[in-house]
Amino acid sequence: MRSRTTRTAAAGGLLIGLALSLFGPGQAGHAAEGTAGAATGLHVDRGRLLEANGNDFVMRGVNHAHAWYANELDSLEHIKAKGANTVRVVLSSGDRWTRNDTSDVANVVSECKRNRLICVLEVHDTTGYGEQSGAVSLDRAADYWISVRSALEGQEDYVVVNIGNEPHGNSGYERWTADTSGAIRKLRDAGFDHALMVDAPNWGQDWSGTMRANAAAVFGADPDRNTLFSIHMYGVYDTAAEVRDYLNHFVNAGLPVLVGEFGHDHSDGNPDEDAILATTEQLGLGYLGWSWSGNGGGVEYLDMVAGFDPDSLTSWGERIFNGPDGIAATAEEAAVYGGPGGGDTTPPTRPGA
Repeated sequence: MRSRTTRTAAAGGLLIGLALSLFGPGQAGHAAEGTAGAATGLHVDRGRLLEANGNDFVMRGVNHAHAWYANELDSLEHIKAKGANTVRVVLSSGDRWTRNDTSDVANVVSECKRNRLICVLEVHDTTGYGEQSGAVSLDRAADYWISVRSALEGQEDYVVVNIGNEPHGNSGYERWTADTSGAIRKLRDAGFDHALMVDAPNWGQDWSGTMRANAAAVFGADPDRNTLFSIHMYGVYDTAAEVRDYLNHFVNAGLPVLVGEFGHDHSDGNPDEDAILATTEQLGLGYLGWSWSGNGGGVEYLDMVAGFDPDSLTSWGERIFNGPDGIAATAEEAAVYGGPGGGDTTPPTRPGA
């Protein structure tokens, strides 16, 4: 087994399209017993993500690199047509790439809603902080969200705020708990009622177990108890046992988790995508594959469609959309758009539960 202390930068880090062309175990913790106040839109309750009406919502979707391909918003329509119920949209605070301003963010949200997609918005400039030159802190990302807050007000039914992508590399990741808790509190103090999502350190892959060990403390630092934990699964998760162990830890602790990025291959190893898809389906957890199109720097194989053409599915695209436990077979549209509802908040049966 390869060393977990080597650099394991996820595809959502520095190996993506235009970005490169421009810039060259865990304690079980306390169960997540729900939000501190009245639910507003998407919210966490007993370790599950629910809609405002109490409908259990399981994300099934992909990542879209909007920050580098701002003219490809038609991709949202195409992603929806493939069966997705969620899209994770890359944004920039302007620290490393061109800033996505308030009007652009509002337009992205509008297009997500027009296409009946739940919209996860993430700031990418934090990627690899402490190790990657130019990366910014989660505190800086929180400032960005506050600056575009008017585009997000009233959108709690439709938007999840993913504070910062892969917010620590393999240096200084010990600060993840304090930095993440501080950013959450900063957004709550600024009036954000949205469900928040936080990425793991170590380029999103948490090989050190830092998020795993401290998720309960971070969840408790959110006065709204409305935070989701996102693990990125690439080469660190190359066996089914590793996938199951990590995800089951959170489920058993009553903490909300999803796979916010993963692929079928990567430069740091060969992730077990079949195990990721099967385990998330068995546990009723969300997943968001990386990525729709536009990858570069040697990871072009992570494109799901070639050249943003929805009629040109790659083998990875075929797998995640149409394969076993894939998006087409498992996604249910959010009830807020008229999709399946009923308010059933019973978690799916887990093997061995």
